Amino acid sequence: MPSYTVTVATGSQWFAGTDDYIYLSLVGSAGCSEKHLLDKAFYNDFERGAVDSYEVTVDEELGEIQLVKIEKRKYWLHDDWYLRYITLKTPHGDYIEFPCYRWITGEGEIVLRDGRAKLARDDQIHILKQHRRKELETRQKQYRWMEWNPGFPLSIDAKCHKDLPRDIQFDSEKGVDFVLNYSKAMENLFINRFMHMFQSSWSDFADFEKIFVKISNTISERVMNHWQEDLMFGYQFLNGCNPVLIRRCTELPQKLPVTTEMVECSLERQLSLEQEVQLNQTPGEENPIFLPSDAKYDWLLAKIWVRSSDFHVHQTITHLLRTHLVSEVFGIALYRQLPAVHPIFKLLVAHVRFTIAINTKAREQLICEYGLFDKANATGGGGHVQMVQRAVQDLTYSSLCFPEAIKARGMDSTKDIPYYFYRDDGLLVWEAIQTFTAEVVGIYYEDDQVVEEDQELQDFVKDVYVYGMRGRKASGFPKSIKSREKLSEYLTVVIFTASAQHAAVNFGQYDWCSWIPNAPPTMRAPPPTAKGVVTIEQIVDTLPDRGRSCWHLGAVWALSQFQDSELFLGMYPEEHFIEKPVKEAMTRFRKNLEAIVSVIAERNKNKKLPYYYLSPDRIPNSVAI
Repeated sequence: MPSYTVTVATGSQWFAGTDDYIYLSLVGSAGCSEKHLLDKAFYNDFERGAVDSYEVTVDEELGEIQLVKIEKRKYWLHDDWYLRYITLKTPHGDYIEFPCYRWITGEGEIVLRDGRAKLARDDQIHILKQHRRKELETRQKQYRWMEWNPGFPLSIDAKCHKDLPRDIQFDSEKGVDFVLNYSKAMENLFINRFMHMFQSSWSDFADFEKIFVKISNTISERVMNHWQEDLMFGYQFLNGCNPVLIRRCTELPQKLPVTTEMVECSLERQLSLEQEVQLNQTPGEENPIFLPSDAKYDWLLAKIWVRSSDFHVHQTITHLLRTHLVSEVFGIALYRQLPAVHPIFKLLVAHVRFTIAINTKAREQLICEYGLFDKANATGGGGHVQMVQRAVQDLTYSSLCFPEAIKARGMDSTKDIPYYFYRDDGLLVWEAIQTFTAEVVGIYYEDDQVVEEDQELQDFVKDVYVYGMRGRKASGFPKSIKSREKLSEYLTVVIFTASAQHAAVNFGQYDWCSWIPNAPPTMRAPPPTAKGVVTIEQIVDTLPDRGRSCWHLGAVWALSQFQDSELFLGMYPEEHFIEKPVKEAMTRFRKNLEAIVSVIAERNKNKKLPYYYLSPDRIPNSVAI
């Protein structure tokens, strides 16, 4: 009788193993096997991280194996199981891989196809077409769109983390609990001792050092020592946490009542004001324009107000909307419209890992009414919601295409605008990702017509446009994709947004925001309406009180940490692809990324302010914090 060698790999994350009964059935072109209990006598099967092998004998020849069915039946208590993959050695010596990388919960079952990526047009056998259709029908019931707030991109229909499908939940919810992380951060930073003075002011700038931890972080210490200097103030708009606002002005705004004579002493390059161009501001008697030539504390407080405003724009728009929420849209559409066998699903699934979960957790604890955001930030209590609603109107597809976004702001000239490392490193990473996606697209789509006729792909793109972008034509998001080149670009947008862009605006938060006066989350007094009246005492009383400073420091610390098992760009430990050409493309991708790491490391040598947020070895694959 024909015999198959079945190898079963259990996940290595916490609670991945199971004591339940596991049954296997084989579905072939010539017949189906009976259910076989996978069990070794006197042996504990399916332990966490285990790879177990079994001999399965069938009564008759099954032909070409098309599907493997796994059933889990309760042994004693509720016991989820994470199945990584199954491999099959046939009686003829063939070796077949069945990737899974999914949880099987309760009295559940799962039906797997072999690991070869297939477009819908490649499936001619009825049972495979049916499997494909049923998978999407099931997923569309699990992954439902929901409007969390009017005007927001739609999100997942789940009130809390435990309501999510098990496959997209965190392995351990404790690790991403915002309340626990903030508390842990404040314990690690030894700042809990100030919480009893929650609403009291600091004495002076030096007093903030009581909660500033001098860790091995040269950037945060340099910010503390030089934050009052104009050079440090300006540099942050190039390479700080929010390097996406600065744009090149080509003419003076009409409403800017500033003359060359007013700022002549600050124009170090002996250029006229028209040549330098300053920022726009609406004139008014009670809205003075502060200048570097003003009194020291007038100018300092004006800069602090700019830094505080920049902090809120960064957190709410640059970070929350343009990385977290956008990546969630891509993730939901992916699960709803692309089956696991689709090459685009296999390519993108690593880049939406835990994104829906972290956003759900944020809606549950962080940005909800009375959440942690309300406690620590001036835009809490609904202001952050209004900011997102307004910013959605400017959220366009082209603004997510990195080279286009840089060019649109007039910041693409390395000769005229040097030292813009966010631009320089970002372009290198974008090009590496686009080269990789173009290779993968070329493997599965031989011409543009195949792209246009891939209905599952078109449904994915349409879902993003209709639900994520709310069908807003002005967003410029495509409703369909008709060429290999445009598909490669679209995939690059998805991957770059989730990995590089998020890394660039997230992991520098402790560096640039831990020194409270450089990034105040709240300002307790309105801006001055006249010059010559600001004192250092007034500035300190305007800055956050002790309690909110502590909350803020805990937040930027927690948000800047990598996960213990972080997966960085180019790392694909879950082998959804089994084809050699794709694996070779991944190898080339990693080599390109390693070369970028070397370029950035060489550039950063001996720099007092190194820029490393877009070094690929520091770019996680997905938005997961």
